[in-house]
Amino acid sequence: MSSLLIADTTREERERIVAESIGNIDGACDGCSPGLIEMYQDYIEGRKELREINMEFRARYMSGAMGPDRNGCDFAEG
Repeated sequence: MSSLLIADTTREERERIVAESIGNIDGACDGCSPGLIEMYQDYIEGRKELREINMEFRARYMSGAMGPDRNGCDFAEG
């Protein structure tokens, strides 16, 4: 297979691509695989390209959007 684009793959091929990329999703692990599978579900279902999903993940990681909320600066309240 030369292309990973949704238009060039079937749902079954996309499932295999994700499973092979993540590794052993059925074996004993630290519990991260189900979250990764869920993250790529839009690709498997044909709703988003891999590139879009990876860019969204990276944007959240870089911005800290997945981190704790800040309520303000302790130094400004003095």
